[in-house]
Formats: sequence, C-alpha cells, structure tokens
Amino acid sequence: MAGSDDARGDQRPAGATQGGSPDGERLQKVLSRAGVASRRRVESFIQQGRIRVNGDIVDELGTRVDVARDVVTLNGKALQLDIDRRYLLFHKPTKMVTSLVDDKGRSDLSGILDEVGERVYPVGRLDYDSSGLLILTNDGDAANILAHPSFGVEKTYVVSVSGAVSNKTLGELTRGVELEDGVSFADSAQRVGDPRGGKSLLEITLHSGKNRIVRRMCAAVGHEVLTLQRRKFGPFHLGGLRPGQWREFTADERHQLATLVELAKGSRIPPGGTQ
Repeated sequence: MAGSDDARGDQRPAGATQGGSPDGERLQKVLSRAGVASRRRVESFIQQGRIRVNGDIVDELGTRVDVARDVVTLNGKALQLDIDRRYLLFHKPTKMVTSLVDDKGRSDLSGILDEVGERVYPVGRLDYDSSGLLILTNDGDAANILAHPSFGVEKTYVVSVSGAVSNKTLGELTRGVELEDGVSFADSAQRVGDPRGGKSLLEITLHSGKNRIVRRMCAAVGHEVLTLQRRKFGPFHLGGLRPGQWREFTADERHQLATLVELAKGSRIPPGGTQ
C-alpha cells in the first residue's frame, strides 16, 4: 500500500486540477447527492477547512468538482461521489460457481444480475464448495485493487479442518508453506475454540490471490479442509447476510473503499486529515 503523504508526493488522478474542475458541479450538490451530508452541513465543513479537493483545502463555497476526475476528502478520508458506481456484498452459498454464466448448468451469479438490474462483476473468486463474502461491482479500478495481492488487501476465512491443529502447525502456516507454485504464508492463523469431534476450527487471514490457496496450505500441513467461509474482505464484513442474500454498500463503506483505492493509487490524501 502507499506510504505517507510525503512519500506519495503531489500526485493527482489524470485530468484532475488543483482545487477542482471549473466545469464540474458545485461541491455542496455533489456531496449531498452522494449522501455525505446536507448542503448546509457541507458549507459548514468547508468553512471549518475539513474538505480538500485534489489535496488542497477548499476555501470557496462555489467550488466545483468532477466526480470522475477529482479526489475529494473529508477529514482526510476519500469520498465516493459517483452514484453510478455499484458495490454489493453477497453471501455466496456453497455449490455455486463464481461466474456470471456457467456452461455446465451449475448455479451461478446470473440470478444476482437479474435482481440488481445491472451488470456487475465478482471481485476475485470463491471455490464451488466454499461460501462467504463476495464483492460485486462495476468499478474496475476498485476491483483490481481489492483483488490484486500487490496491494495487500487481506481476506479472513473461518475454516473447519480434520484433526487437532497444533501450535507448531499454526506457526508453519504463518512462516510459509511450500506449494507446487512457490511458498505461501498466512498473515495470521489461530484456532477458534478447542478441537471437537476430530475437527478444528481455524481463522486464517492472508492476502494471497492464488487459486484454492487456503485449501492447499492446510492440506500441505496435514489437515484437510472440510468447510471454508470467507468472513472479511479488506475492511468489509459478511455480517448477518444469509447464504444467497446481498446488499448494497452503505455510504460509509463506499467512502472506506474510495479511501483504500486512492491510497493504493498514490493520490494525495493528507494522513489523518483535519479533525
């Protein structure tokens, strides 16, 4: 991920200008439409110096922005202002493929597209026999940053495996396991409760994007995966969604993702911002 403000320098998205875009829309209108705050409250934020556009503090109530080019932050956190971008959290059930259409007739994501009424794409994949959190979006930049391991976005899985898993084995998972395509390691691995009925429940967090990586790592240390559920993807949680259910990102989640994306792209977001 990108480092400090100084390390990123004064970079801006292509086409962005200092202080906003004269041919764009008024900042108050844009933020109000995106559900950030009422126009009157946005004016108060501006007067308090809490809003920046492309790294510059906004000091004019008439400032205009282009949501496709300008980076707007509130208290140092980027805002997702393009209401045409869709972000969904979906609880993928087992026995479903993570593709929009399956030529083998298996359950796929086509039913979700019918419900959403728009073409969105899955971010990464979950195996046919795995369940849990899947993000779907029409935002290609966000999808790439969430899915590509170079950006270090962590994913957390709750995994049931055969046998009693020792502390030594947990250490192996975090130190690195030799697989056919190289060494892979978990960022963290811990037991959830005590082994029961010849099974152990683990919570494993990693940022690798390799195919079936959790299953292969567990098999390599002698424990077959029986069930696997992804609970977290970056800052986003499965929560109380039941298998087959989906929901739109909340406004806060949209802005969380916008901040993650802009930091990964190296845009100028002052660390901490104005309190």
